[in-house]
Amino acid sequence: MADDRRAPTPGALGLALPRRAALAGPALPRRAALAALAGLALAACGRRAPAAAGVPRVVSLSPSTTEAVCAIGAGAALVGRSRYCDHPPEVLRLPSVGGYADPSIESVIALSPTLVVGARGPAGPALEEALRGHGIATFFPETESLAQIEDMIAELGRRLDAAPGAEAAVARIRARRRAVEQAVEGRPRVRVALLFDTSPIFAAGPGSFADELLRLAGGENAIARGGPYPSISVEHLLALDPDVLLDGTAVEDEAQQGAARLAQLRDAPGWRSLRAVREGRLRPLHTDVVLRPGPRIGDGLAAVAWALHGDALALSDAAADPSGPPVPPAPLSPGGGAGLVHPPPSRVP
Repeated sequence: MADDRRAPTPGALGLALPRRAALAGPALPRRAALAALAGLALAACGRRAPAAAGVPRVVSLSPSTTEAVCAIGAGAALVGRSRYCDHPPEVLRLPSVGGYADPSIESVIALSPTLVVGARGPAGPALEEALRGHGIATFFPETESLAQIEDMIAELGRRLDAAPGAEAAVARIRARRRAVEQAVEGRPRVRVALLFDTSPIFAAGPGSFADELLRLAGGENAIARGGPYPSISVEHLLALDPDVLLDGTAVEDEAQQGAARLAQLRDAPGWRSLRAVREGRLRPLHTDVVLRPGPRIGDGLAAVAWALHGDALALSDAAADPSGPPVPPAPLSPGGGAGLVHPPPSRVP
């Protein structure tokens, strides 16, 4: 998997794409180093390391749950993250405990968490069992629909005593959804395929939250079978012949971080025969917003709607800025929590 400096893979975003799960991680760092890093991160949240009994200490293993913890105003409880958690920027000061699918159990335990959260994905129940075996509570919810994403945020609000912040985050998602649905009402539906990777090709399929975004944004998913994240061939894509091709890929090369890979394939055999490519309807997405099933998913929905229908799409103020910050978190403590709005897997959960 890519390190912190490289463009995240689809798995890093929180998408449960097929991959081998491994619990093994990097060698256990010294406790002193981890404690120092945790202290820096907590200072960024405006709090000292919790010492009193009953104060939560949270390790988040996916970008979407990291974002959610911060979005509800509980960012000061975070003491560790996955290597893909990068939003808000302050969480980069937290110690990393490894990847989404291969966290280091030793590094997690060294942070003395009271709760470990993450998107349900490749590591499966083995990770939860390993953590519970050490007396650590876990929360790995399904987030393959907007309803499940909202439930995840609400449950974090209950567990972290941040219900008002959770309610505000959920309300913002719902307001953006209503605005998008009103904007696309009456428009012809656009037949579309959303691709996450090219080697092999992974696409948004039925049963994924990305499939729901396409539908709510006025699209008809050309990928109608094969599960939530099917792997397909270029020939299959040619046979499907979508009107629009949404590019959710990113270059793995540090020198071209964030660049779309599909754009580089427009003249490649097979790809150049796609009608969407020939007619200029290959459209990139801001994948860190669209593909993270967390508090910014309403922004992602608006971004998908614009990609499908163009800049002429009239969206109300509730969905006018898909790249803007999520709802401000509730205050954590006097002078604390500034800037911590959210962190999720970078382009996967």
